[in-house]
Amino acid sequence: MIPHDKLFIPGPVEVSAKTMAAFSRPMIGHRSEDFKNLYRDVHPKLQKLFATKQPVFLSTSSAWGVMEASIRNLVDRGVLCCMCGAFSDKWFDVARRCGKNAEPLQVDWGKHINPKDVDAKLATGKFDTVVLIHSETSTGVMNPLPEICCTLAKYPDVALVVDTVSSFSGVKIDMDALGIDVMLTGTQKALALPPGFSLFSVSEKALARAEKIPNRGYYFDFIEFKKQQAEWMTQSTPSIGHIHALQSKLAEIFEEGLDARFARHARTNTLVHDWVRRAGFDFFAEEGFRTKTLTCVRNSRGIDVAKLVRDLRTKHHLVIDGGYGPIKGKSFRLSNMGDETEEMVSQLLACLDDVL
Repeated sequence: MIPHDKLFIPGPVEVSAKTMAAFSRPMIGHRSEDFKNLYRDVHPKLQKLFATKQPVFLSTSSAWGVMEASIRNLVDRGVLCCMCGAFSDKWFDVARRCGKNAEPLQVDWGKHINPKDVDAKLATGKFDTVVLIHSETSTGVMNPLPEICCTLAKYPDVALVVDTVSSFSGVKIDMDALGIDVMLTGTQKALALPPGFSLFSVSEKALARAEKIPNRGYYFDFIEFKKQQAEWMTQSTPSIGHIHALQSKLAEIFEEGLDARFARHARTNTLVHDWVRRAGFDFFAEEGFRTKTLTCVRNSRGIDVAKLVRDLRTKHHLVIDGGYGPIKGKSFRLSNMGDETEEMVSQLLACLDDVL
């Protein structure tokens, strides 16, 4: 039997046997009462996770589907794209490809988005939408979401779209209290579900905006999502296996407790940070703005990162990421998100010591 290579990459993360068993439950019809009951069951738990009174929608797509949808549903006058890494940079490209007037707020990779810079841009009156990635997975930067939301509160006509793909359920994010208009996430990160499915919620303000925007398409039309959710349906055939797995995972999350879950991610993240310092490496993300669910390690020792990744997999059957895009080899990334415990993360770090 071939040994199992365990994933410590920043997504998709390791999926437990229990979750995979739920994913493989017998199929049901997506227009059946069984499906409506399944959606009814997961929905209030999702609202608690999002900390919202708004409906939570299910999208059979990667999070990029919903990220593009936010552009098509909300942008009229112009969109300010907060750019600090591979995925936030790509959002600017997507906005342009959708034919929207997009402008970058660009900072160097490893740096955070400064709320004062957002304020200065919005003061021009050129934008009706801001897109922001909370946890930039490529660099390990966590942007100061509460402070940025406070800045947006000065501009009530501007919609804020937040990608929480690699922070959702690993850190506390209160959608309604923060005034987020679209909050979206994927299933393959801290939720520890298979990839290919997304969750999102939309404020009343954003839904009212979407109703007036032409050419929204169909598959990702926010108004169509709202209409179908009211009947406990999706507007197209969903991945039912994902929702079964989500039901199982939500039961686990609330059995553990949200505060305990956030604290566990903080503890495992601290273990990784302590190891980075002890092993003589630096962090790629700046001090005070590092995500709690993964760590981007700067290759300050000048090691052969590809060899490190290869040796760890060959000798210990553990998989880490060797850096993303232009910082490949100049960094490597270690995930502590999902189901990982202190024991599991400590094992990873001991194995890294061994191969180093």
